[in-house]
Amino acid sequence: MRLMFRTTIFVVAALFAATLPAIAQIPPAMESVTLEEAVQRALKNNPTVAQASEGILRAEALLQQVRSAAMPTINGHILGVMVNEERKFNDVVTTPLTQGTLTATFGVPVLAASRWAATSQAREQVGVSVLASAEVRTDIAVATAQTYLAIIAQRRQVDVNSRALESSMAHLDYARKRLEAGAGTRVNELRAGTEVAANEARLENAHLGVRRAQEALGVLMAANGPVDAAQEPVLAVPPTFDEKGWMALRPDLRLFAAQERAADRVWRDSSKDWFPTAIMTFEPQALLPASIFSTDRSWRVLLNFTQPLFDGGERKGLRRFRESEFNTSRLAFTGLQIQARSEVRIAQEALRSNERVLASLRSAAQQANEVLKITTFAFEAGATTNLEVIDAQRVARDADSATAVAEDSVTRARLDLLTALGQFPPQP
Repeated sequence: MRLMFRTTIFVVAALFAATLPAIAQIPPAMESVTLEEAVQRALKNNPTVAQASEGILRAEALLQQVRSAAMPTINGHILGVMVNEERKFNDVVTTPLTQGTLTATFGVPVLAASRWAATSQAREQVGVSVLASAEVRTDIAVATAQTYLAIIAQRRQVDVNSRALESSMAHLDYARKRLEAGAGTRVNELRAGTEVAANEARLENAHLGVRRAQEALGVLMAANGPVDAAQEPVLAVPPTFDEKGWMALRPDLRLFAAQERAADRVWRDSSKDWFPTAIMTFEPQALLPASIFSTDRSWRVLLNFTQPLFDGGERKGLRRFRESEFNTSRLAFTGLQIQARSEVRIAQEALRSNERVLASLRSAAQQANEVLKITTFAFEAGATTNLEVIDAQRVARDADSATAVAEDSVTRARLDLLTALGQFPPQP
């Protein structure tokens, strides 16, 4: 009984060990996400977005540094003095052998127009950094959506080539049966086999295209492996839109507008460089031990006014430089507005054109597949040759492939239009 039990255990263990390599070779299931999930995860995890966020922290740190120049300051000083011998006058120590001085300095800018202006300018740069980060987020979101659509487009090509391979294999099988029955020829079989091999190669390339797009999507999402597209997204385009409305939504236009405002503020604040500066300082002091010429405790208040009179043209040159920077920003913003209007117009026209092309290609594909059915039936009835069947298969395959490309073009045109209108990614 014990021997049978051990034998059973050994057999079970051997069977499990034999199946273990096969189990280990099964690849893990690939993660599948929707377009919304892909975009959200890319915006959350992509390193490029994180780098753009660091730009905001740098701008805030610079703001804190600039603002500190216009804030009160407190400093403490300790001074110790030792001389070679005491100095006396009529047996009164005038200079002790060792003496310590403790001084504190409390300073506050009373009038500092240029420093206050620099604080406001740095605060605007924080807003510019936030908008720059938003533009980077839009770029990552659009790249993620395009990669997501690439997976779906390659899947369409897989379906097209799968159907073409299935049709050509059926034709090859029929040609072999006719050859075995003595009614066909070797040439017909070779022609059919050539078409099967070509369709197998196309199908393999389409599968590789899907995998490449899945890997690219995983990289954008910062995932540890490829990610698949769960379903074809629905990109709804608004029927009407107002120019002021969509211009206010585009992150690049908002960024350029903020840069123009910041450059304008810096230029107009140049006159404040000539304003006087006044700093009030309160300095309490403790002296130990005291001498006959000074008390042990004292204080004083200083008010220091500084007025620039002549600097050799430095401030004038700086003002002209800032004016040039403002003009450059203004012209760049104007150019971007012109480009944005053009992008919207061409995106609208591209969408309409691609929709018309898709309708025509769908009709052509339907007719080509109908021709394939008729030609195949006629060949089996002996009314045509296999050359006509192969030609009909190629035409139908090319028509289906062109239709798949047109479907992808329509979806991408919708994405381009939504991006041009500032509506992708959707604002939270």
